[in-house]
Amino acid sequence: MQEDIFLLNLQNKTEFSSVLGNISQNKSPLLINGLLSSQRAHIAHYLSANLEKKLVLVTSNEIEAERIYTDLEFYNPDRVLFIKNEETRFYAIEAKDRKEESKRIESLIRLAQEDYDILVLSVETLMRKYLPKRLYVESKLDLEIGSIWNLAELVDLLVHYGYEREARVEGPGQISLRGGILDIYLPTAELPYRLEFFDDEIDSIRTFDPISQKSIDKIKQITISPAREFLFREGFEEAAKRLSDDLSKSSNDDLAFDIERISEGHYFEGMHKYIDYIYPDERKDLFSYINKEAIFVIHEPNRVLEKGENYFEEFSEDYKHALEKGFALKGQGELLYNLDYVTEYMGSHFIVLQSFLPKSVKGFNTASIVNFETREPVSFQGKIPALLEEIKYQKKQGYTIVLVERDEDTIMSLYKELSNASLEPIYLRDRKAEIPEGKVVLVKGRLTEGYVYSKSKLAVISDKEMFGVTKKSSKQKIKHKGKKIESFIDLKAGDHVVHETYGVGKFVGIESKKFDDIRKDYIKIVYSAGDALYVPLSQMDKVQKYIGTGAGDAVKLNKLGTSEWKKTKAKAKKAVDEIAQDLIDLYAERRDARGYAFTEDTPWQKEFESLFPYEETVDQINAIEDVKKDMQNIKPMDRLICGDVGYGKTEVAIRAIFKACMDSKQVAFLVPTTILAQQHYNNLKERFAGYPIRVEVVSRFKTKKAQEQIIDDARRGLVDVLIGTHRILSKDVSFKDLGLLVVDEEQRFGVKHKELLKKLKKDVDVLTLSATPIPRTLHFSLSGIRDMSLLEEPPEDRHPIMTYVTEAREGIILDALERELARGGQVFFVYNRVQTIDKMADIIRRLVPDANLAVAHGQMSPRQLENIMVDFLEKEYDILLSTTIIETGMDISNANTMIVYDADKMGLSQLYQLRGRVGRSSRQAYAYFMYQKDKVLTEVSEKRLKAIKEFTEFGSGFKIAMRDLEIRGAGNILGERQHGHMTEIGYDLYVKMLDAAIRNLQGQVVEQKVDTEIELDINAYIPENYIDDEMSKIEIYKKIASIESKQDLYEIEEEVEDRFSNIPEPVRNLMHIAYIKALGEKLGILKIKQNKTVISFVGPTPESSVKKDFKEKESYKLITNISSFLEMML
Repeated sequence: MQEDIFLLNLQNKTEFSSVLGNISQNKSPLLINGLLSSQRAHIAHYLSANLEKKLVLVTSNEIEAERIYTDLEFYNPDRVLFIKNEETRFYAIEAKDRKEESKRIESLIRLAQEDYDILVLSVETLMRKYLPKRLYVESKLDLEIGSIWNLAELVDLLVHYGYEREARVEGPGQISLRGGILDIYLPTAELPYRLEFFDDEIDSIRTFDPISQKSIDKIKQITISPAREFLFREGFEEAAKRLSDDLSKSSNDDLAFDIERISEGHYFEGMHKYIDYIYPDERKDLFSYINKEAIFVIHEPNRVLEKGENYFEEFSEDYKHALEKGFALKGQGELLYNLDYVTEYMGSHFIVLQSFLPKSVKGFNTASIVNFETREPVSFQGKIPALLEEIKYQKKQGYTIVLVERDEDTIMSLYKELSNASLEPIYLRDRKAEIPEGKVVLVKGRLTEGYVYSKSKLAVISDKEMFGVTKKSSKQKIKHKGKKIESFIDLKAGDHVVHETYGVGKFVGIESKKFDDIRKDYIKIVYSAGDALYVPLSQMDKVQKYIGTGAGDAVKLNKLGTSEWKKTKAKAKKAVDEIAQDLIDLYAERRDARGYAFTEDTPWQKEFESLFPYEETVDQINAIEDVKKDMQNIKPMDRLICGDVGYGKTEVAIRAIFKACMDSKQVAFLVPTTILAQQHYNNLKERFAGYPIRVEVVSRFKTKKAQEQIIDDARRGLVDVLIGTHRILSKDVSFKDLGLLVVDEEQRFGVKHKELLKKLKKDVDVLTLSATPIPRTLHFSLSGIRDMSLLEEPPEDRHPIMTYVTEAREGIILDALERELARGGQVFFVYNRVQTIDKMADIIRRLVPDANLAVAHGQMSPRQLENIMVDFLEKEYDILLSTTIIETGMDISNANTMIVYDADKMGLSQLYQLRGRVGRSSRQAYAYFMYQKDKVLTEVSEKRLKAIKEFTEFGSGFKIAMRDLEIRGAGNILGERQHGHMTEIGYDLYVKMLDAAIRNLQGQVVEQKVDTEIELDINAYIPENYIDDEMSKIEIYKKIASIESKQDLYEIEEEVEDRFSNIPEPVRNLMHIAYIKALGEKLGILKIKQNKTVISFVGPTPESSVKKDFKEKESYKLITNISSFLEMML
C-alpha cells in the first residue's frame, strides 16, 4: 500500500502507537516528552493523518507558531491555518496595512466552515475576542454566471461587508462600479474579479490585472467574503447609546467621534475595541469556531501558561493607562479572556501536552505519558563526504533516511553522490510510495530543521543540516501582464503639465465643448498671466504630466505668445546633444578596450551560492547572469545594478566579488560613507567565512598603523577584498592585481573623486550599485550604451511592516516608543525641522526619561553625524531623532519601529523609502505616519494624507511613489547639469529628446514626424455617463492618442470594452479618427478636412493633395471608408 514517506509504518512503532492508544482510550491530558521543536509539526501531521479529527496547536509565541505552520504547510499543503495575533491599541488609528487582516479573514472564514485539518496559533491569539461566528457564516455570498442580482443592492451589500468604493480597483477590499461592470478585489484573492452584467444577470466573470486593468481569465463563479475582520450589520443605534452612557468628562474627543460613526453605521480602523458594546450578548471566543471533537496540542505548556498570564497583565496595565488618559471606556476592560477561561475551555477537549524535557506540568493533571527517544541530526555544513559516511552508518543501523531539499539541481547532484557511494537512493517526486524501511529517500520541499527518532529508526535531514542554511520560501508571485506604464497619466486638477509646443502650464480639468453641433472634449491648461489653452483630447500625446526631479522644485509656468519656451527647449536640446555625444564616446572607448576574461564558475562558486539563505528573485538571477557573462568577456565590464533599498543589489555584488577572488584577482569596494564600509565589511566577513578570502576595510575606525599595514598588504596582493570610502582612491593605495571595482551609490561622490575613479576604472571590470530605481524609458534609451540590470521585483516580504497612520499625540508616541524599547529594540524618529528639533528632543526625553536619545541633522559636520550613526548602530542609543538624512543604505536590524512626524508634509516616495529602513530582521516592524490633527491642513496636505492612507491600507499609489523615485534616479545617472534641464522642460520631454539625440549619433535615421491635422464633422468624445472618473478618462484618451496601427486599434477597443462595457458610437469614432491620423502621418498628409461628403487630403505640395467624395453621411461608415482608402494608399 502506498503511504506518505514521513508516516511510513509509524503506527507499528511503539512510541507512535502508544500515542494513538492513549487518545482512543480518552486518557487526557496526554503528555509527550522528548520531542524536538522540529518534530512537533511532524507529530501533528501524524495525528491528523491517523485521527479523523481537527487539531489545534497552541504555542507560547508567534515566531514558534509561524515556524510550525511553515513545516505543516510542507507536510499537509493547503489544509493548515495560521491565525496571527493583533495587539489592541486604544488610541485612534486612521489607517493601517491590511495584509495581515486579509489573511486572518481567510483563516476565520475557513475555520467557521470547518475547511481545514490543523489550526496553529499562539496563546495570545486564543485569548482575543472575535466576531460572532454566525456573521462569517451568514456573510458568505456565491456569485455565478447566470445568477440574478439587483446591482445597486449588491453594491450596498458589499459596502456593508466592509468594501470601499473607488474609481479604480487597485488593492484588496476595494470595489468599483462602471455602468454594468463591477470590479471586486476580495481580501482573500490574489487577483481582483470583474463581473459584467446584462441588465440584472451576471453575464461573465473574469480575473484582471490591477496594474494594467486588463482581464486575464474567465471563470464560472466566485464566493464573496467580508473585506473586514469586524462587521456590524444591525443595532448601530443601540451600540452607540451603550457607548454614550459610558462617556465621562475626561473622555477624549476621539471617543465621541467614534460613537458618532458607529451610530451612522460607518466603518473605521480600530472598531474591534468596541466589540463588547456592539455584540454584548454573543459568544466571541475562538472556541465557538472550533469543532467540539478537536484535539488541542499544547507546546511547552508551562511556557504557554506563563506567556498567557504576562499577556493578560500587560493588557490590563495598558487598559488602566488608557482609561486614566481618557482613551478608553469602562466597558473595554474585558477585551481579552483570562487564562482560567481559556484553560477551562481547552479542558473540554482532548489535550496533548508536548515537552522536550520530562518535567512537571502546572495547571494540567496528566492522565498518561509517552516518552520519545529523539536526537538532533548531525550538522554537515556542506561537507558531502561526512554526510555520506553518516548515511552509511544510519543505513547499517536500519534507519529510513529522508533527505529534504528544495532545489532541483541540488537534489540531482545529491542523487549522483549517493548513487556513486552505492547507497541506492530513491528520488520521490510524489511523497506517497510503497517503499520498504531502511532506504535512502530524496524528497523535494522545505523543512526548517531535520530530526531523528532513535527508537523508531527514522532520520530526516533538511538542507539546514546538509548545507547550513534553510532557504526562506517564497510564494509564486503573480506576474502582471500588460506593458509597464511608460508615460504617467495620473493627472489631477492643479497638476503641472508640459505641452510640447507651448511649454509648462497648469492642468485645470476636462471640458466638453460643442461647435456646429459637433461635440469634442478638451483639456484646459492655464499658463502664466492666466491665459488658457484648450487642447483637443485627441492630441493628448502632445501633453505630458510635468515631472521635475524632486518634491522641492518650484515650477515656473510659461507665458503664451512669447519665445521663452522655444529658448528653454533649444538650451535643453544643446545640453542633451552634449551628453549623448559623451555617452557615445565613452561607449566607443570601452568597446575597444581589453581587460581580463574571468573563467567559468568554479565548484566553490556553486557551493557558495547555494548557501544564500533566501530564494533569489527572477530579477536577481538575471542580474547575476548578466554580471558573470560580462566578467567572462575580454571587454571590461561596466554594469549598473539599479534597484530599491532591500531589493538585493548587494547579493549580486557579493557573487561577483567571490567570482573575482576565485581567479585570484583583487577587488576594491568603494562606498560613500564609513558606516556603509563597516556594514559591507561585516557582511562580507560573515558570508566568506570558511573560504580563504581576506577581507579588509580602511576607515577612520582603524588606527593609522593598522591602515598602513592593510594598504601595504593590498599592494603586495595579500588582501583579496579592500573596502573603503574615497580613502581607497588616495595616491598611496595601489593593488598588485586589481580585477574588479564595485562602486556603491556613485552619484554621492564629488567631482574630484569621480575623476580619480575614472583612472582606477581603466581596463578593470566595474560594477556600480544604485539604490534609486531608474525609469524604464531612460533604461531603454541608454540600453545600447550603458549596461544595466534592473531589480524591479521586491524580495518575498521578509516580514511585512505594520504601518499605521495616526494623529501625532504624546500618548500615541509614548505607546509606540515603550512597545519597541520593552523588547530591547531601537527607534528611528523622523522629524524634519532643524529649527525645532531640540524641542522635540525635550518632549521625547520627558516621555521616556530612561531612554538614551541621539539627535542628528544635516547642519552637523559629516564627522559628527557619522559618530552618532555608528553609536546608534552599536546600540549606544535607543532612539535616533533625526531629519530625513537617515543613511539610505543603513541596515540596522535592531531598529524596528519608525515614527515619522508631520508625514503629511512628505511625498509618498519619501515615506516609502523611509519605511524601508525598518523590518530588516525576523521581528515584526512598525511604522507610524503621524500628522497634527488640530492644525488646518492645506488642500495639498489633505490630498497627500488621503494618498498616504490609501498607500498604507491597499498599497495603492505604489506606482506614484516609484515614479517619484525613478525620476530622482534619472537625475543621478545623468549628472547635476542635466538635472537642471530636466527640471525646466519636464522629464518625459527630456527623455524623448535624449532618445532622438542618441539615435541620431548612432546613425539611425530619425524621421521628422508629420503631425496630421484632422477636421472631420463627427462627434468623437467620451461621454460623461460612460467614463465618469476624470483620471480614467485621461488615461483612455492617452491610449487612444497612441494608436499607430490596426493592431493597436483592436487592442484598445478590446481593453475599453473589457473595462467599461459596450463602446458607445462617439468613443468608437474617436478611436477610428486616431487610427486615421496615424495613417495620415505615415503618408505625410498635413491635413484631412471634411466638406459634407467630400474629404480633402492635403499634402505638402498641390500635386500630392487629393479630394474624394465618399457619398456617405453616416459618421461611422464614413470614417471606416476613409481608413480603408488610406490603407490602400500605403
